[in-house]
Amino acid sequence: MNNRTRKAVGCAGLLAYMAVYAVLAATLGAYLLPILPFWGELVFYAFAGIIWIFPLKPLFGWMNRRA
Repeated sequence: MNNRTRKAVGCAGLLAYMAVYAVLAATLGAYLLPILPFWGELVFYAFAGIIWIFPLKPLFGWMNRRA
């Protein structure tokens, strides 16, 4: 697979992952909203806003690999 195709497939995978992750994080956040105090919500959304990048490290490595 050449670099251009690999990057296109990787971008499509990234967009699909981000859509699913955003829906799951928002759904979980809405479920926890009445349960958690304000500081708990703040911690949850800060954590959810940062943790999404770590599972993508292998994808970025694959996308940037030389053919």
